[in-house]
Amino acid sequence: MLVVHVVGQVRRPGVYRMPTGARVGDAVTAAGGATPTADLAAVNLARVLVDGEQVHVPRPGESVPAAGAAGGPDGSSGGGGSSGGSGGGSGASGGSGGTVSLNSADLAALDTLPGVGPVLAQRILDWRTEHGRFTSIEELGEVSGIGEKLLAQLTPKVTL
Repeated sequence: MLVVHVVGQVRRPGVYRMPTGARVGDAVTAAGGATPTADLAAVNLARVLVDGEQVHVPRPGESVPAAGAAGGPDGSSGGGGSSGGSGGGSGASGGSGGTVSLNSADLAALDTLPGVGPVLAQRILDWRTEHGRFTSIEELGEVSGIGEKLLAQLTPKVTL
């Protein structure tokens, strides 16, 4: 089971237990569905949920925090990425000099990392889907395409 926090433009914001493999759309449904003022186009409803993340459903024009934003699984206050930006803010998006959470960032947030494009970002997500949460930053080196040099470059820019 996963535990996620659904906030923003949903009928019943709160903390929900979801089965492993559930999608962002499932979490929105569990929270009573989106309100009429929700901008669902800004949310990747097909993204697989990560334990401990925050799913933010924005209003039209509202800035979307990244997946895992505001109190991610590690207790940090970094932004996230795909649940509404996955990597936004100073935490998961890598913006504003922040770090990107390996365990909660979506493809867009991972793509902000130096030397990581969309293909490598997808490999990181695939590794996470196959192996579960990263337990150390060094595990990033197990992702195909990340060698010692890139790992050394990414280490100060990522968090768990």
